[in-house]
Amino acid sequence: MAWQNVSFLTDAGHAEPVCDALMEAGALSASIEDADAGTPDEQPQFGEPGSVTTPGWQHSRVVALFEADADVAAMLSEACQIVGLPSVPPFEVSLLEEQNWVQLTQSQFDPIRVSEHLWIVPSWHESPDSEAINLILDPGMAFGTGSHPTTRLCLEWLERSVTAGCSVLDYGCGSGILAIAAARLGAGRVAGVDIDPQAVESARSNAERNAVAAVFEDSAQALAGEYDVVVANILSNPLRVLAPAICAHVRSGGRLALSGILREQADEIIAIYAQWLPMSVADSREDWVCLTGVKP
Repeated sequence: MAWQNVSFLTDAGHAEPVCDALMEAGALSASIEDADAGTPDEQPQFGEPGSVTTPGWQHSRVVALFEADADVAAMLSEACQIVGLPSVPPFEVSLLEEQNWVQLTQSQFDPIRVSEHLWIVPSWHESPDSEAINLILDPGMAFGTGSHPTTRLCLEWLERSVTAGCSVLDYGCGSGILAIAAARLGAGRVAGVDIDPQAVESARSNAERNAVAAVFEDSAQALAGEYDVVVANILSNPLRVLAPAICAHVRSGGRLALSGILREQADEIIAIYAQWLPMSVADSREDWVCLTGVKP
């Protein structure tokens, strides 16, 4: 079985409407890409929901998938008329052959070396270093596979900060990778919380796969108490709102790490958290930073 893969260029104002129109016309899928990706004109879109004031790319590429026997030209014409484009833009059509999508997806995820002694290994791979701490983690529905800079920053910080028997709370646990790493690094009481029930289930499953004792809940109230180490790898908006709750879980003398923060957001987050503990930039990668501090 094969499909027709179609792509064409348009502007930011028409990209999303034409995708919707293509779906109405019978496309199997439609998505938007930066037509300048990989060039000096590429436009990275950083930010959180609601904070990107000009979403989309001025030079957009629409990519749509159609059945093998679909009349692509007619569908494009119909979609362009709906959104008010004066004519059908030049488009390219290529055949997409059926593939083993599971095998193809797995081939895109290799083991990730976090440090000399810490690896993240998908379950279908052999560990590159059997003597290292190997976190078995597959890409899934919850955030946190180790590939994102913020996750790497937090893992590196945990490796420097976790001591034998200490208590650790992962606030916004996602896949549970940080809590699981803390347990494997020698922490004692380990817990994680996330507002997404599916993330909590994913974290519990991953903890079981890694044979670690960690408690995951979808309510911070269920994990009341103070911890030696608290890490929150979420985004700046929830970090602002949740500052009192997060800091309340850090014991006096305990350590806090925050990530999911862009460089230009760091000073504001530091100022907010100064009400409870002094923080500073511990490390950075690409456009992201990790803030840390010790509670007086």
